Amino acid sequence: MFHEIVDGAGGADPADDAGDTVEAAALLASFETVVREAVEDAGRDRVVDRTGLETATVEAAAGGDAANLTLEEGASVLAAAADRDAETVVAEVRDHLLMGMATAVLDVDTISTAIDADLTGQEVQQVLEGRAAMTLEQLAEVAAVIETRKP
Repeated sequence: MFHEIVDGAGGADPADDAGDTVEAAALLASFETVVREAVEDAGRDRVVDRTGLETATVEAAAGGDAANLTLEEGASVLAAAADRDAETVVAEVRDHLLMGMATAVLDVDTISTAIDADLTGQEVQQVLEGRAAMTLEQLAEVAAVIETRKP
């Protein structure tokens, strides 16, 4: 789901023309599109019922504004539309990020200095491990850094 977008699946091509840089803004736009489409597919009422999100939050996501949704909230929307378990979706994303960090030989401090989000290295570690909430905007920034630095 979100990790598939990062890999270039799901119809999104977040890489720039040079083919070696992944832009956080492009990833975020793709994340917002997939969340919007999930709300459309499942229906707003079903998403509200299955996710426990406020109606206003679901309405915003349906309008393409999902940057401030947490990873867990975004995953719950996708899971509602695909009849999947939201925790599994989140685990897949976290696994993808951690494996990408290993491949790119990145540490949390390096990621922290490379993203626009105001997160310290310790806070990056906490969001990657699920001990703190990560927004879809932060996910896009972290994923872009990891993907750009992979060999």
